Amino acid sequence: MNPILQCKNLTKTFADGKRKVPVLKGIDLIVEENSLIAIVGVSGSGKSTLLHLLGGLDKPTSGDVFWVGKNIKKLSEHKKCQLRNRYLGFIYQFHHLLPEFNAIENVAMPLLIGGMDIREAKNRAIEFLDHVGLQNRALHKPSELSGGERQRVAIARALVTHPQCVLADEPTGNLDQKTAEQVFQLMLDLQKQFKISFIMVTHNLVLSQKMQVCYALEEGRILVG
Repeated sequence: MNPILQCKNLTKTFADGKRKVPVLKGIDLIVEENSLIAIVGVSGSGKSTLLHLLGGLDKPTSGDVFWVGKNIKKLSEHKKCQLRNRYLGFIYQFHHLLPEFNAIENVAMPLLIGGMDIREAKNRAIEFLDHVGLQNRALHKPSELSGGERQRVAIARALVTHPQCVLADEPTGNLDQKTAEQVFQLMLDLQKQFKISFIMVTHNLVLSQKMQVCYALEEGRILVG
């Protein structure tokens, strides 16, 4: 079977005026089914850049990214968006919820983008808000929710399409310690329940050690933590 997600010899170089700044230098990574992977590193080490490349949100300088065996470099933008919507979920440090929509509408958005009927999408959204313990806050807009509640909505939105892999970029980085631990435990519980692979970028070494595998990103290369 093909891995859910894989990259081979992935590099990324940014231009700073006339100077070229290599950030990633030949990254190889394989993500199998039901994996829990943490990626740690100092600020500016390229963790978020790597996650963006894996999610097809940016293009590498060289190298390849594969989703379920398909080289995304060879896909049209439309096909890539379809596969991203189907196979991947995203959680960010800042929830990126749409302020004018309530929790149900925010969670249903990926389903609607994927072409699902609006009634079915909202029913699925309610189901996943229940999974994250927010069934009583479903009609609230982001401004009416706490930071932890907003991040729970973001988790529900990431999982509602039943993705095979979730890319999480500092998902607890904007929360206090107690709330961060609660949100992190929720992600672990949902991962176990739905058998979804997680790749999580984090500064929190305590949380990272609870993952199955921890990689350190240093000087553009991945090391086993």
